[in-house]
Amino acid sequence: MPRKTAGARLYERSNGIFSIRDGARFITTGTRNRREAEAALARYIAERDRPTGGPATPDQMTVARALEIYGEKHAPTVRAPERIGYAIQALLPILGDLPVESINGSVCRRYAETRDKATGTVRKALGVLQAAINYAHAEGYLTATRKVRLPKKSAPRDRWLTRSEAASLLRAAYRSPKGKHLARFILVALYTGTRSDAILGLRFMPNTAGGWVDIDKGMMHRRGVGQAETNKRTPPAPIPRPLLAHLRRWERAGGRYVVEVGGQRVASVKTVWKRVLAEAGIDHCTRHDLRHTAITWAMQRGMDRWLAAGFFGVTMEILERTYAHHHHDYLQGAAEIMARKS
Repeated sequence: MPRKTAGARLYERSNGIFSIRDGARFITTGTRNRREAEAALARYIAERDRPTGGPATPDQMTVARALEIYGEKHAPTVRAPERIGYAIQALLPILGDLPVESINGSVCRRYAETRDKATGTVRKALGVLQAAINYAHAEGYLTATRKVRLPKKSAPRDRWLTRSEAASLLRAAYRSPKGKHLARFILVALYTGTRSDAILGLRFMPNTAGGWVDIDKGMMHRRGVGQAETNKRTPPAPIPRPLLAHLRRWERAGGRYVVEVGGQRVASVKTVWKRVLAEAGIDHCTRHDLRHTAITWAMQRGMDRWLAAGFFGVTMEILERTYAHHHHDYLQGAAEIMARKS
């Protein structure tokens, strides 16, 4: 029985130039840069797998097929492919058998009713469906796209921790036998407002897989060396002095990752978060709420909006819509004008 091929993959030659190895074939990428070579590999696979019989019309392709193409061809190229996988798993049982042509507002509303989940959860899944249809069209699998109707966005949650709640959460984490690494996570989140995935990827040295902290220069690089920026902005930022003191102590203790257990990277804090949250007696708080808390505290302390947008990696639009009302001078000028006698 012939051995199963390993599939198309990168092969680094002795001169440092990457080639694409596909079975017995070798195709040079012409570059020594791994990210450029990976992009070339992705283009090669997409072109190799392009349907030879021509693209399907929306009535010929099922939603399941569009999602399959997106999951196999595009998901492996993103930073968090599991999120696409979760959405595909939620979409398939309800919409998988339908032709792409049938996707309209009514079908999308029925999907939302059937899922019976939070609006944000439904929007994410339907957003993946729209992306999958667009991808199939752009890559030559589908002759035309369809508009996926998303439910209206819910009002943003205004949940943030008070300082006493944050102190209780930290105490519970430090006291928990298996929660001390969560205390590190909480401190980084509250001082920098960094997103969860980026915090868990932080190391004490430059690397290509995640961000790193430069202790000498007091800078946090939220992306790995050579990693591309995404819509989830992860700009570098100076490290506040109290957090920098913690980071120096953790590094002196032999730490490799900012958040680690036994010298190993922590993939998730979801389970320990729930336990510590209960021990702290805090209800209705997510890990992402730590980011909300950091930005809210910054606004309450009067941080300049432009500085806040750059430091936390948020757009001015989101900052104004979600956080500006916490700023001490919010609409103060309007109040002063209304107080004038003439």
